[in-house]
Amino acid sequence: MASMTPLSLYLHLPFCTVRCAYCDFNTYAGLEAQMGPYARALAREIRGVGEAGGRPAAHTIFLGGGTPSLLPLDLHRELFIALRESFTLAPDCEVTLEANPGTVTRAYLAGLRELGVNRLSFGVQSSHPHELRLLDRLHLFGDVVQAVSWARAAGFDNLNLDVIFAIPQQTLAMWQATLHSVLALGPEHLSAYALSLEHGTPLRAWVYRGLLPMPDPDLAADMYEWASETMERNGFVQYEISNWAREVASGELRVAGDDNQQSKIRNPKFACRHNIQYWRNEPYLGFGAGAHGWAEGVRYSNVLAPAAYIQRLSADEVRPYPLSPAVSQSILTEQVDAMGEMMMMGMRLVREGVSSAEFERRFGVSLAARYPRELATLRQRGLIEWDGERARLTRAGRLLGNEVFREFLAG
Repeated sequence: MASMTPLSLYLHLPFCTVRCAYCDFNTYAGLEAQMGPYARALAREIRGVGEAGGRPAAHTIFLGGGTPSLLPLDLHRELFIALRESFTLAPDCEVTLEANPGTVTRAYLAGLRELGVNRLSFGVQSSHPHELRLLDRLHLFGDVVQAVSWARAAGFDNLNLDVIFAIPQQTLAMWQATLHSVLALGPEHLSAYALSLEHGTPLRAWVYRGLLPMPDPDLAADMYEWASETMERNGFVQYEISNWAREVASGELRVAGDDNQQSKIRNPKFACRHNIQYWRNEPYLGFGAGAHGWAEGVRYSNVLAPAAYIQRLSADEVRPYPLSPAVSQSILTEQVDAMGEMMMMGMRLVREGVSSAEFERRFGVSLAARYPRELATLRQRGLIEWDGERARLTRAGRLLGNEVFREFLAG
């Protein structure tokens, strides 16, 4: 049976019109014919896991991909029926759907809102046509403006816009123009990521063949620091390394495990609650081809290929919660690994960081006792703040986050 901790639910929809040049996610173009069978398999997986867990409580849902906005509304409806029948959803459940500009209409967005989606995440990436072409994005910035307008008309008051910096040949001025254009649209949330050259992607191949210049890490750092300062001036609060949200009617979000034993951390109202679940290393279930999950001490991942996923869900196999017939790998999390994961994920939360009280509640040992050398070294280097109660990144540490995380994973 499921634990009492509210879950986050992730649904993976791997369909794309064109696979972006920088993407290494489990996505596929040209599989539109599989959308119907896939959605029905996804609904079966949701029902099977929910029934095995005794209809556990969930407080966030995230539909990611791929391009979830390619799925027809009638198939989305089947998924939401399965979710409501199989899980006890919180009254204020945050329901996010990723969408690509140019794939939505006003009527489609109104239909999503009617189904219960209350948060949209648009993949903007850039305001410059040549950068969008380089990334194999099919939209133009005008499509972003139109999509945001339609979303507001459909009743959405919680919008995230994703942008990318450190694109090959991008100058600081070009990045500044993109961010100013995006800020002018008035989103509640912004995600800004430095371009990563992932193995197996066309963009990485072009760079390593000399067709494009290698991104300059010093320029990327300048872009990041300028963005942080600019978003702060525009009313955004940085609550995670790559994420900013508006401080509108800001309230106190409960820190995991807080029973009046630790101070509460103020997060902006529009911080993404689903992603905070990941960063706090709290349980989540993944549904769909290639989805990952972690619950009841088990980490698991589903089979990658959509056709294989559909085939596995066509059988009547029953597996113990939280697993489904689609799971291809699962492992019980060892305590030492769980400790490192909590540090790696929690330190991304630049306001919260990791609470020693919460760490001790989970593992029976304080941060100071478990990581004395790492905490002292990183503090001396100016990469973390550590006051004996909470560890978190400094501004310099945000630029060198991977170095910080490695210390705890190796410890």
